[in-house]
Amino acid sequence: MPATVLVGSQWGDEGKGKIIDVLTENVDFVVRYQGGNNAGHTVEIGDAHYVLHLVPSGIFRPNTMCVIGNGLVVDPLALKEEIDNLVSSGHDVTGRLFISDRAHAVFPYHKALDAGLEDKLQTGKKIGTTKRGIGPTYCDKVNRTGLRMGDLTAPDFGDKLAVLIDASNKKLEALGAEPVDKASVLAEYQMAADALKPLITDTVPMLNKALADGKSILFEGAQGTMLDIDFGSYPFVTSSNATAGGAATGSGVPPQRIDRAIGVIKAYTTRVGEGPFPTELHDDMGEHLRAKGSEFGATTGRPRRCGWFDAVVGRYSAMINGFDYWAITKLDVLDEVETLKICVAYKHGGKTYDTVPARIEIMQECEPVYEEMPGWLTPTTEVAKIEDLPENAKAYVDRLCELTGVPLGILSVGPRRSSTLRIAL
Repeated sequence: MPATVLVGSQWGDEGKGKIIDVLTENVDFVVRYQGGNNAGHTVEIGDAHYVLHLVPSGIFRPNTMCVIGNGLVVDPLALKEEIDNLVSSGHDVTGRLFISDRAHAVFPYHKALDAGLEDKLQTGKKIGTTKRGIGPTYCDKVNRTGLRMGDLTAPDFGDKLAVLIDASNKKLEALGAEPVDKASVLAEYQMAADALKPLITDTVPMLNKALADGKSILFEGAQGTMLDIDFGSYPFVTSSNATAGGAATGSGVPPQRIDRAIGVIKAYTTRVGEGPFPTELHDDMGEHLRAKGSEFGATTGRPRRCGWFDAVVGRYSAMINGFDYWAITKLDVLDEVETLKICVAYKHGGKTYDTVPARIEIMQECEPVYEEMPGWLTPTTEVAKIEDLPENAKAYVDRLCELTGVPLGILSVGPRRSSTLRIAL
């Protein structure tokens, strides 16, 4: 496999973890390149169910190297806990997991600021943040006041952190929030720093040497295109570039070395948190999709908002990311739906939109334009070949690809590795 970037194409939760796990069977490196532990990737192997937040999903392949890139913001305590859980479940990370010394670190005052700022927002203006401290950490990065993972290896790490705790506690007091306890934070994070030191390294030359040696790399995106800080439904977005362009800036690999992009997209649409969602269903069908698809956030456990497939979002994502193939997931969730709807355009103020508008007011108030297709009312979870799908299911998948202009590469009809139909990948 060449150097490939895999990107979520909706509002996240598209099933990227499973697709990455399938693709990594013959990949040398998997690289996470943005976000933090506000993202959750779910992988099911046999009867075992795993949720990863920072560690790349390739960790379940014993011959695959995994890199946490410089574009991430990393909570050292959360990462240590995740590693400990992997080791206790029999997945050794020794010599296979590396953390960029340029990735920024998340500390308790970031999480306290995240919660304090969100709580101050009025109803209707709340972002729906996970309160994991991701936004404030990226703010410190842009303000050039943050600490990076490489700082955790320095002799004066505790002194640097103490200064930042004092400054942040003043901000928390101004918000009317509780300050963090400096002594306990220093002790806990020094312990985490000591544990993570052997994994922290300069990953930029490592990755570029791997490419020079003919190794294959899979770049693992978190969240989704519609949560991208530049191209998503701003301001209801995450704080990083979740699109394919973030793979280069978040890893140190030149963009021309990335050979192809794969978009992961659900056969319907979901969203967690606040913000516009043109095809959202507030009826029994929305509840059916949520229950059938187990649509609850891997990070927060929040119920996901569910709706029909949005081809406007799909086309927009394909344009921004330059997808070569789709990996369409959760087709099986639609097995019991008699009539399917696909949003092909938006209408607002007498104007029709076939791409995503930048103004949030238009996105919030637009009316979706639907076309309908018949369902197949037949289980698909045991289907092993694309030609064995019910005819209406094939027609539906073909229509999604036609409307978005991207060919099918992978089709998932269930959570297991074996429920993955590889068509062109």
